[in-house]
Parts: sequence; structure tokens; C-alpha cells
Amino acid sequence: MMALNFISPHNEKLLLARQKSATIRLGDIRDQYPEGSIVWVTFGSRYGPKRRIFKAFIDRAIAKQFTDLTTPELTHQNPEIKTVEELIINFEEIYERKSIYIEDTVTVIHFSEIIEE
Repeated sequence: MMALNFISPHNEKLLLARQKSATIRLGDIRDQYPEGSIVWVTFGSRYGPKRRIFKAFIDRAIAKQFTDLTTPELTHQNPEIKTVEELIINFEEIYERKSIYIEDTVTVIHFSEIIEE
């Protein structure tokens, strides 16, 4: 099974509180997360152990440029981020890159928790 992994402690809190239902990732990665697929939502450092938080359904995956991101998409990524420029700064920290541009492509992945009863 595939996983959507999160490395920011802030995201871990949002996921545990079930307040995050979308993520924005660098590049066009729609092929890696096709709509209708099921993934584990996990938290953990790159190349380190991961903790499974919940199973999720990929509702939608949309590729677009940073400039085309909407306010709701930014809010779902991180409620503290209000502008695309703030998101780029955040991504430069997360991805440890200093060459992220407003014209770069991102993928917005909308997901829903699967509740097993």
C-alpha cells in the first residue's frame, strides 16, 4: 500500500485532530497518487521510522502552478499560511531547497479518512 507521509510536527497535530484533508506537494505527482487509490497517512522523518495515523482515500489530485493555488487549498495545507509566497518559504524549509519558484508545478492531493467499523 502507498503512503502519504508528513514530516512537519505541525502537520502531525493537524492530522491527529483530523483537521487536514489535503496536502500540496512539489511537482506533478498525480501518477503516484491516482484518484480513487487508498493510502496510509503517516508521520515520520525522511528515511526514518513512520507512524501510521489513518487509512485514506485519494478523492482528487490536481496539478497546477503555485500561482494558481486557491486560499482554501493554502488553508488545507497549513492554516497558518496565508499566501503563496509564505508557502514557498515553508517548502524551501521542508524540501531543503532554495530554488522553488512561483511558476513551479505542485500537486494538490485531497484525501478522506477511511473509517473502519
